[in-house]
Amino acid sequence: MVPAPENIIGYYGFPRREDIRLARERYGCHLPLVDLDVYQGAPDSGLLGTTTCRIISNIVDNAVFYSRRLSAVIADVGEGKCDRGRHIAYLLRGMGFQVIESRITEAEFENRPLVWSRSAGTLRERVNRIMDSVIDAAPPGDTPLPCAPTHGFWGVPPHDFRILDLFPPTTHIYGWTRCVEAGRPSDLELECSIDEGVPTVFFTQSFCAKQDLAHYLAEKFGGMEVDCHRDVNDSIGGKVEAFLKLS
Repeated sequence: MVPAPENIIGYYGFPRREDIRLARERYGCHLPLVDLDVYQGAPDSGLLGTTTCRIISNIVDNAVFYSRRLSAVIADVGEGKCDRGRHIAYLLRGMGFQVIESRITEAEFENRPLVWSRSAGTLRERVNRIMDSVIDAAPPGDTPLPCAPTHGFWGVPPHDFRILDLFPPTTHIYGWTRCVEAGRPSDLELECSIDEGVPTVFFTQSFCAKQDLAHYLAEKFGGMEVDCHRDVNDSIGGKVEAFLKLS
């Protein structure tokens, strides 16, 4: 007989570390933690509108996909996420999921060193390393040295990580992703902090509230504003490649 798949604990955004710890104690310290923001191969649940941010859609699609295995969802409903993060927590609870709402306050802000945001290396790998720090805050054992930035990527981890492969290894990471590495997910000043003179792509998912910031910062710093709904197409990829090569 094939053993039943193991249960999991889902989370999205940047929940409080204490809420993650308590959820694991309650539902099982051995259970894997799964980031519901990330595309996990789940089919479209059809429960949200077509103009919903792709990351928010991922959360619902993944929850439905894993529903029989999902012991609980630790939901970031604070300023570090967005209003839709709070709305989705309400919807998931109404669908019968066990939802643990989590809000990080300024008093809980950390001051973690910006290791991966400022170092050289594959952008995809460094973004993944930063997001892993949400559930494992241990300092990296292979800490790289900082490098001078030739380009910048501002924003949240994209739905389609292939866009990250277009950037050179000397790309610095800004925006919400940098805030996550610092342990300060709703620090708006840090989110809008950019090294002047660094050619930067300001990326958002289509229909994301952070488009307001991306547009403002792209105009202010002379960068490139990019929004992408689902997968990166040839047009978006070509524009980003041209910007990186010509700047």
